[in-house]
Amino acid sequence: MGEFSCTVKTWDGEYAVGSQHLKSYDYLPAECEQIKEISDRINRVYSDSLEETVKNLLQLLGKLNRPYLTAVEEKLLTLLESEYGRIP
Repeated sequence: MGEFSCTVKTWDGEYAVGSQHLKSYDYLPAECEQIKEISDRINRVYSDSLEETVKNLLQLLGKLNRPYLTAVEEKLLTLLESEYGRIP
């Protein structure tokens, strides 16, 4: 975090963001770790060569404002990881 901005790592890259544009969700450390894990999983699958629907689904999952996936979201992400062979 710099004086007026910070670098934010997201599922689709790193961005310099002005501190006035940041919003706190008051997540606990464990919840922050869950968000990082979800972001890492999405990042491993995401690629510009994916079908448009798949890219859009991954983008939506990456924009969730909660530190967990629902059961259906988890199944979808697991299916995409399996289909595109990018499970670590």
